Amino acid sequence: QVQVVESGGGDVQAGGSLRLSCTASGLRFENYAMGWFRQAAGKEREGVACITRTEFWSPPIDSVKGRFTISRDNVKNTLYLEMNSLKPEDTAMYYCASDRVMHDACLESPHWDYWGQGTRVTVSS
Repeated sequence: QVQVVESGGGDVQAGGSLRLSCTASGLRFENYAMGWFRQAAGKEREGVACITRTEFWSPPIDSVKGRFTISRDNVKNTLYLEMNSLKPEDTAMYYCASDRVMHDACLESPHWDYWGQGTRVTVSS
């Protein structure tokens, strides 16, 4: 059974930083593309950033450019999202996703087969 687990969320003040982690088991991590998504209360889920199995990454959404960085460690089987200069509008449940292939439209959630249960990020003003 494939299991995807996020961690690292929490409560931070505006301007602070967090590093989210995601581990995936039940699959060969190095052969899968990975992505980060988020969903704020009352809003639709949106893609944040995605990365191929060879660490080639697509530009993140405009709202996080210059602040968030996606990366992966194929030895540790772990995906990361480094979040800096956090803003209250970044408050959301953050989800990790995995798939065998990263499509061109990787920020669209229907492309991903496996999902974690999320880790919550709350940024206070």
